[in-house]
Amino acid sequence: MKTDGLISEKSKDKENDLVELESKVEPSWSKLVHPLEKIIDPLNVVWGIVCHLNSVKDSPQLRLAYPEVVKFELRLGQSKSIYGALKAIQESLGWHSFGDAKKRVVECDKKEQFNKIQQESEKLSVKFAENVKDATSKFEKLITNKKDIDGLPTTTVGLAAQIAASKGHENATVENGPWILTLDDPSFLSIMQHDKNRSWRGEFYRAHVTRASYGDLDNTNIIDQILKLRLEKAKHLGYNNYAELSMTTKMATIDKAEELLENLRTASWNAAIQDLEDIKNFCKNQLAKEANDFSHWNVYFWSERLRESNYDINEEELRPFFSLPKVMEGLFNLVKMLFGVDIESADGVAPVWNSDVKFYCVKDSSGNPISYFYFDPYSRPSEKQGGAWMVEAVYPRHAKLPIAHIVCNLTPPVRSKPSLMTFQERIL
Repeated sequence: MKTDGLISEKSKDKENDLVELESKVEPSWSKLVHPLEKIIDPLNVVWGIVCHLNSVKDSPQLRLAYPEVVKFELRLGQSKSIYGALKAIQESLGWHSFGDAKKRVVECDKKEQFNKIQQESEKLSVKFAENVKDATSKFEKLITNKKDIDGLPTTTVGLAAQIAASKGHENATVENGPWILTLDDPSFLSIMQHDKNRSWRGEFYRAHVTRASYGDLDNTNIIDQILKLRLEKAKHLGYNNYAELSMTTKMATIDKAEELLENLRTASWNAAIQDLEDIKNFCKNQLAKEANDFSHWNVYFWSERLRESNYDINEEELRPFFSLPKVMEGLFNLVKMLFGVDIESADGVAPVWNSDVKFYCVKDSSGNPISYFYFDPYSRPSEKQGGAWMVEAVYPRHAKLPIAHIVCNLTPPVRSKPSLMTFQERIL
């Protein structure tokens, strides 16, 4: 899937279309706004693809694509002939017959400033995500002493050996290493829960919570700028703050959201304090060295030991019962029971950005396709953002049927074994 020249090609095409529109611009809805939408919409579709790929298959070429879009948007926003035509529409006799939606499209002065805010916000958001991704992938530890991975589950050790082999240590094995541990979720969470070496847990915890907070990848100033632009955007649209603007597209209100948070805090506070005390007491009873200086990176580890002691449940022992193929089969059966739709594999119908990515078709009770979605399940620290999300890939406006992306960062298959999921991974 080649995208490095796609934005440049589309930008040049739309630049030519814009020049042609400027040469014969007319101040009317049908002769100006409709042609503008035909110029902007296709570029937005391509840009959406590039933004998605930047999240799941990062590369220097994709990062270079962003300035091309900003350059075109600035070119469009600074077009004097387009500006003049929009202004003429606003001052025409027919302006009062326009609905509010049409008026918002052509309110020139406000629109130009709003576009500048949007462009700068997008640029900063992209840079913020890139810095976090780079900081996450930059940190890794090559382990050669087996004592340093004492307590880690076989799944994690196997994944660490597999990562080491992919980074040039061709002879890496589960039994003898070497192993590479990273800040990616499958590796990091397992270290926090199971690694008996508390100094390792502390190092990985500090590295995780301070990602992109210093050096060339420091996001501190970027955060300040994003907050400033969000407030400016909200004020520009007539709201007191960004929270008010955000709530306009949601069913909640600020007061209701704060009420919910306070209700959760009130109901959970005492229980959380007691849970933490139970963990600390258990740690003391085990005569652990860290009992008198209980730090954040000890909570995951000792809460896991307490659960094993109280309930004789080891989460790792449950993994073989929940391979990803079985979990997906159960999920699809549940969806059919609840909504009366079938989800079928459509691999090969659409291009994918990684061999692990699956493409599915959603069909109604008559067997007619009603939508599609991509499923990108596994963690890839070197090129993929952390977390899990769903985002629309193609809207019905741009295609006959909607297409979505569902992205996770699950533990990938280790050698010949399928992905075996933890309880936490199953409920994400």
